[in-house]
Amino acid sequence: MKIGFLFPGQGSQSIRMGKDLYEKYENVKKIYDKVAETTGIDIAKISFEGPEEKLNETKYTQLAILTESLAILEILKENNVKSEISAGLSLGEYTALINSGVLSFEEGVKLVQKRGEYMQELLPSGDWQMAAIMGLTEEQVEEVCEKVKSGFVVPANYNCIGQIAISGEKQAIEEAETIAREMGAKKIRVLKTAGPFHTEKLVDSSNALRKELENITINKFETKVIKNLDGEFYKDTDDIKDILAKHIINPVRFSKTLENMINNGIDTFIEIGPGKTLSGFVKRTPTEKEIKILNINDVNSLEDTIKLLREEG
Repeated sequence: MKIGFLFPGQGSQSIRMGKDLYEKYENVKKIYDKVAETTGIDIAKISFEGPEEKLNETKYTQLAILTESLAILEILKENNVKSEISAGLSLGEYTALINSGVLSFEEGVKLVQKRGEYMQELLPSGDWQMAAIMGLTEEQVEEVCEKVKSGFVVPANYNCIGQIAISGEKQAIEEAETIAREMGAKKIRVLKTAGPFHTEKLVDSSNALRKELENITINKFETKVIKNLDGEFYKDTDDIKDILAKHIINPVRFSKTLENMINNGIDTFIEIGPGKTLSGFVKRTPTEKEIKILNINDVNSLEDTIKLLREEG
């Protein structure tokens, strides 16, 4: 068995996420307390009680998802469950880097706090939206965006085969939806995000984050991580600070990330954090290998996963 961890990004949040874990495990509570101490934000209260409008604010969403994932990781470590390779979708890449030891807990959490704040507060004015297009190829979605005349829209997340998220102005997204349906798209779904993420429109956020990154200590990798920027493994020689600054203004190459994990022997994927979105992406990734997909987002799924991994040795 070769385990790969996957960490979700923005859009997977929901009220009460992590609550039963917090109530059952003392070490989960300690992670939430540590995040509150590091950031000055009572992320447990926001995660468990909302209101939804507050949880959906980027500056809180990213911190809430990160905290739940880190809390689950703490219990997995206690049970000696580790990954050979890890990766995350957008925000989830930071969770993977903290898990791999490249970013310390405190600096990683502070960085995500600042990242969320900048992505929310330094947005250019406009009515922004993201939407997932299902049933078209990457090239077709790129063609859809090129055909749009009513405003800015580009591919942002290459999630998996047959699912690409686009990002841009609401009017342009609506025109893209019409064009995509004409080209044979099976389904289009507006996402729970609040900005033109992973596009050039976040250049101010990227520049502000770059300044924060100057003060961060980069450690050696304890486990392998695949980056969103190109779907390839991080190398020790990479300029990680530059990569993370570019991360929020470049598309996420997650379909390539999953292919790379499978090609490097991962046969058991564990999605760690709210939702099951990434598990769905794995299911849609073509392979002749037998792949096991697990996800952990509450007490039952955590205990079931640990039990299964023990049984399979």
